[in-house]
Amino acid sequence: MALDLESSMSFSEFPDDVQLNILSFLRPIEISAFACTCHRFAALCSPSSPSTDLWLALCERRWGSKTELRRWSAIPSPRFYKTLDRWEQLIGFWRRIGSGIPGTPPLVFFEWSPSCMIGSRISPSTFAASYAVRKVPFLWLGLSAAGETLSYLHPDNPLSDSDVIPVTISFMGCNHFVVEETRSFCMDPNMDDSEEVLAVEAGSPPDRVMSEIYQYFANRTSPGAEKSLRRQRKKKEKERLGRRRWEAEHFVKISNYFPTPARPLQGLWKVIGISEDMSLEFYLVTHDDVGGIACRRVGDSAEPFSGYSPVFWTSNTTFLESPFSKEERAIYSMKEHIGSVGLVHCNMDRELVSRILCINCSYDLVLPDLAGSSGDPRNVEGRIWEYEDGTFGFGFLRNNFIIDLKHIALDGYVLDNVESSHPTHHVA
Repeated sequence: MALDLESSMSFSEFPDDVQLNILSFLRPIEISAFACTCHRFAALCSPSSPSTDLWLALCERRWGSKTELRRWSAIPSPRFYKTLDRWEQLIGFWRRIGSGIPGTPPLVFFEWSPSCMIGSRISPSTFAASYAVRKVPFLWLGLSAAGETLSYLHPDNPLSDSDVIPVTISFMGCNHFVVEETRSFCMDPNMDDSEEVLAVEAGSPPDRVMSEIYQYFANRTSPGAEKSLRRQRKKKEKERLGRRRWEAEHFVKISNYFPTPARPLQGLWKVIGISEDMSLEFYLVTHDDVGGIACRRVGDSAEPFSGYSPVFWTSNTTFLESPFSKEERAIYSMKEHIGSVGLVHCNMDRELVSRILCINCSYDLVLPDLAGSSGDPRNVEGRIWEYEDGTFGFGFLRNNFIIDLKHIALDGYVLDNVESSHPTHHVA
């Protein structure tokens, strides 16, 4: 049957719900261009009511599966969309750089919640020989009814509204942001912050006003006025900093924190057995620009040499495939899993090795004069074993142990999370 061109419908003849559904596939810049075509479409795409259905449809299509947009305080609008688009860059893991509050974990994880975005500090649990982690919320990002950003931070335990600190999130590119206490919050409301305008209280006696004016202009024109002003500014800044409850913290993004089919070792891992106290630690396996890989500890950057030397590395990422040589089978058969102490492995595929990768430890890089390291290559050579269930373990030829690698997160969720005692904080 031939298509009757005379009976075809124009876009303006579609029902409103069909139009909104079609427009929800566009980007905001494309919607702005579409709104310029005629007055009717300009009204349809306007952020003012009742056309907020369009921006709700746009937000629902992009973030509806991640958060409950109707529970956010703000009404969907171009400003709402732009804010969520910016905050979406926070999703995932970040690492604090520089100094921070002593005792606070450097690893941070951001995720969507039903009515806001939440940043949590990730740290090992207190359970011995356990891969469980603690996820403690400390930062909440939301919107007011007027669409203004509201960011609150809680540094201590337990959570109480009186301890919540308003903060400002400042992005420095896509991979770096700063958390600072909101300036107006730490300022004395009775203190004038302006240096160019003289503040005069309403109803001040005339002689007081004249005295203040004379003192102001005298300081501005008298010899040494600049030094006097600098001293006043330093004094004000010192008083302001003395009222701060939170020092600024810098965070950098941990890119590629999850493995991919092409790079199965890539990402953040939980490890037990590297430290002598058998504590749980976090390690990051990264690929370099020349095709090699390296594994380093994710520690506090304020600690000397934290995460500097790799635990293992290799410039050749080609796996040995089955069947394995007699020597490789002997190397594996003599080793035992450190993490198996106190833990139960239910998966029988855990012991079936599918591939092997040859690695080196870090000692030959940072301690070349270590006794015996340069004479016997077995002191620096190691293996990574990939099992049938997709997990990994690694070890070195100088000992008989295998250290297991466990995922810290999968599909956007932190694994083995021990529930925090903090209640959910709603940003209104």
